[in-house]
Amino acid sequence: MTTSRAGGRHGKPWRAAGAVVVVTVAMVGAGMIGAATKTTSTPRPPQPLAQAGPQLPGPADTTGAVTLGEVAAGMARSAPTSIEIPRIGVDATILSLGTNPDGTVQVPPLDQAEKAGWYEPGASPGETGNAVIVGHVDSAKLGPAVFFDLGSLAPGDTITIQRADGTPVTFRVDSVQSYPKTAFPTDLVYGPNDRPGLRVVTCGGQFDEAAKSYPDNVVAFATLM
Repeated sequence: MTTSRAGGRHGKPWRAAGAVVVVTVAMVGAGMIGAATKTTSTPRPPQPLAQAGPQLPGPADTTGAVTLGEVAAGMARSAPTSIEIPRIGVDATILSLGTNPDGTVQVPPLDQAEKAGWYEPGASPGETGNAVIVGHVDSAKLGPAVFFDLGSLAPGDTITIQRADGTPVTFRVDSVQSYPKTAFPTDLVYGPNDRPGLRVVTCGGQFDEAAKSYPDNVVAFATLM
């Protein structure tokens, strides 16, 4: 599983420094890799109602500090095995992803665009901290992929992660935001969190035929219920 540029649908790649990802110019998370050409029959993925732009949402928008009551206690580490998002019909296997020798973050293989990927160097879902799940938005070969409809999620929707220890964890969506890849909110996605958080990431915006890339990233911010 690599971020090979050959035939890819992406901008510049993630780079990781230890367990913290440093995004230099643009994020290549799930969804921005696909076949070299986009078929005209593939519809545009739904987008969040408002684009966050270069301004990052405040803590209340991403951690639920204002709207949530008691903070759920962090759990022991356990790898995620699947993700379910009832609102958009997602029920997918999760692959464990790391980084490549050049520091770029691995992404799910193009021939497995129906699966999601967990950034293993970070927190696992349910642990204190931000667990990051990435997935493709579409593929010229397969059409709409695992997170094609991520942008249509709304606050209050739920995301359930099955874990290897047999304990499912359910997160409540706090907000769904769209960011230009040049303004990816690295700290909000990969930075510290004093509660168990989840960030689900894919690509978005209008597909750029010339660049063979999506210009934006869609991020769903969620907190353990």
